[in-house]
Amino acid sequence: MGLLTAVGLAAAASPTVRAEAHRMRSFLRPLEPLGRAPVPPPLPPGRIVNVPGRGELFTRDTGASRRAGPPILLLHGWGATADVNFFTVFPALAGFRAVALDHRNHGRGLRPETPFSIDDCADDAAALLTALGIDQAIVVGYSMGGAIALSLARRHPELVSGLVMAATALEFSGEPRDQLLWHGLSLVEAALRHGSGDGVIQRLLRDALDKDPTLDPYRAWLAGEFRRGHVPGLLEAGRALRSFDARPWAAELQAPAAMVVTTADRLVPPRKQEALAAALAAATYEVDGDHDAIITAGQEFGRSICAAVDDVRGR
Repeated sequence: MGLLTAVGLAAAASPTVRAEAHRMRSFLRPLEPLGRAPVPPPLPPGRIVNVPGRGELFTRDTGASRRAGPPILLLHGWGATADVNFFTVFPALAGFRAVALDHRNHGRGLRPETPFSIDDCADDAAALLTALGIDQAIVVGYSMGGAIALSLARRHPELVSGLVMAATALEFSGEPRDQLLWHGLSLVEAALRHGSGDGVIQRLLRDALDKDPTLDPYRAWLAGEFRRGHVPGLLEAGRALRSFDARPWAAELQAPAAMVVTTADRLVPPRKQEALAAALAAATYEVDGDHDAIITAGQEFGRSICAAVDDVRGR
């Protein structure tokens, strides 16, 4: 038996390799047409908020009337929209005023001429809170939204009464494995840049629907939401996220924090999420799912977010 053959057989015997090979075969199977008009899930009212000095921000806002809890600011992840990331979470936060915005170059967000930066997104969020008359909020940051939340707490600590981090990290590209992963994401970016990304989006959605078939009525809506982004700006956002690193200063943040860890996350490994929790002295809540669990395990994710909010609120 040759060395390469032995290596190949050893790799094939690995459960991880077999699982990834099965996932790739499933991902590449032929697509079926969407076949229906987009139907959105129930969402809070959306409106445009004109923020002085910044522009018009698309915002979801459940409203302040009869809300007993503190305001919650929801910050979404890279490549998505506030609607995509939080439509499963809004119901769990029914007792709070929940506000969400689309970040720059994402969804209906700002289309600035300046390059994308995490700090600029944090300043957008701060300006929105001020424009809405919200003195302080518990800030929930999912994935890239976690980086924005950390920056917000650093740059505008007076506005942040607590932090809830979800499926996010102190940094996203500090290890060789991360470099390989981001190279793979760059291939997706290239497909989007050259107008061939629809198939990628549909395959990612099919993967999510395989995990949770109850999402099927929203398939066409989800596909449309993912197409809303400004592609050159999304590429800039990916590069900004790759260079983000809060390790030198995260432990200095004063806001009480909690962390929702996605225990099977292949994009942001649980050990990185736990490192962030340790830096923030955050209580942890676990969701058994991959990075898309906020969509595919929405009810469980919503309950964990709500428990984390209550934890932070109590402190």
